[in-house]
Amino acid sequence: MLDKIILAPYYLVLHVRHALFDHGVIKTHSCEVPTICVGNITAGGTGKTPHTEMILRTLLQSHEWGGTNIAVLSRGHKRSSRGFQQVTLDGNCSLYGDEPLQIKKKFPTVTVAVDRPRVEGCDFLCHPEKLETSKRGRKCKNKDLVKSDIIVLDDAFQYRQLKADFNIVLVDYNHPVSKDKLLPFGRLRDLPQRLHQADVIIVTKCPAYMESYDKANWAKTLGVKDYDPETCQGVGRGGRKITVLFTFINYCDLQPVFPEKGDTRYIYSQKLILFTGIAKDTPLRRFLSDSYKIVKHFSFSDHHKYSSLDISRIMGAVKGFPTAVVATTEKDSQRILDYKNVPETLQERLFQVPIQVYFLSDHEKEVFEKTLLDSLRNKVIENEKAMYEEQRPLSENSPFRL
Repeated sequence: MLDKIILAPYYLVLHVRHALFDHGVIKTHSCEVPTICVGNITAGGTGKTPHTEMILRTLLQSHEWGGTNIAVLSRGHKRSSRGFQQVTLDGNCSLYGDEPLQIKKKFPTVTVAVDRPRVEGCDFLCHPEKLETSKRGRKCKNKDLVKSDIIVLDDAFQYRQLKADFNIVLVDYNHPVSKDKLLPFGRLRDLPQRLHQADVIIVTKCPAYMESYDKANWAKTLGVKDYDPETCQGVGRGGRKITVLFTFINYCDLQPVFPEKGDTRYIYSQKLILFTGIAKDTPLRRFLSDSYKIVKHFSFSDHHKYSSLDISRIMGAVKGFPTAVVATTEKDSQRILDYKNVPETLQERLFQVPIQVYFLSDHEKEVFEKTLLDSLRNKVIENEKAMYEEQRPLSENSPFRL
């Protein structure tokens, strides 16, 4: 009861803020190219980055978008650079943030950019020439940018100034929203009813198998009624159809953080030293515990920047367990690479654990891809009609050029 009293002003502020946007008192902007938002209503830990990567694979493998210019726009959490920046392969986490750099390295053909004001960031991606003429654009270190045909927005669900064309909201299976509270008493950073403004809700970090009735019950806890496992849809507030899907994490084989130095023989050790700087590492620890005895575990804050003291602590564990392999996450490996003096003995035994997300069934995967691509197709058709009515020439790069 005390938490409800204390949080009452917070609830009121959020209600008023969303009402101002919903009723047009505060103006919202739309991007001229299709936009996909990947977000959540909790403070981290739902798996936005691996789901963003899954969306990129879907787009790259599709007939409509595989040959177009795909972009990802992120805020670039804890970066030192200012303004709009295009992420480059030779950059570092300090400039761009760990997650944008990770995505760029995995998808080098995709444009990855960081900018806090998403409206301006999208404008630069759609009009690269403005990087030369605008005051904010001049701060961009790499202006060699191609015009984007589609933009994936990372963590922009609370950025109400920009209205995305397709909203995907992630919910952690291990932390039901119905049982959560607003920060600081819980993990919620937005109102639970905001879920009903999503086009697709994905329940992440699920067990690898769930019965249909389990999925229906989960949908009900989200306020989505009459969930149909065939269509993967239920009814939200106001009778709005919402697609609810379920994914699980698959941990891949260990890969050396320093490929030119890594000694793969350490993978076969029975002991493991783990260090992480992510929101929640419990699933990773459980996975590694199946194959290794975790003799030392260092847990740092999310997006932690590693210092000489941190490296010294890890090296102390290495000296204490000289045959142990050292493991970390993909995100952490990006930040470790920023540290210039990683001891060679650590480079030899340091491995990252890549992850991918998969839907619980091929049917859910097909539903997701169809729902996503149909929505984008409709957006493009709307844009082409508007351009035709204004008698402007169609874009040469449009996948739906008439």
